[in-house]
Amino acid sequence: MNSVYNVIIRPVVSERSFDLMGQRKYTFEVAQTAAKEEIAAAVEKLFNVHVIKVNTMSVKPKTKRVRYVAGKTRTWKKAVVTLAEGDSIEIFGNQQVSEA
Repeated sequence: MNSVYNVIIRPVVSERSFDLMGQRKYTFEVAQTAAKEEIAAAVEKLFNVHVIKVNTMSVKPKTKRVRYVAGKTRTWKKAVVTLAEGDSIEIFGNQQVSEA
């Protein structure tokens, strides 16, 4: 992959991802073909932090219906990035993250 912007697509906004931020774990949607090393390098370059660990998973599509037509959502890849002690990422400005 040629650019960090092609590796990291967007941060994942959910209750679970906000809870993980208290443990220095940040969740991103990443490119399907991105390797863990590429994801770690992209996060380090974009946010100027030190990455300890990267966990990835493929999110399977869910069945959705619009009236009588059944379809599926898209398949995408999620990465949970663990940062070193003392590092943090300000994804949404100055949000309040509770230590759990």
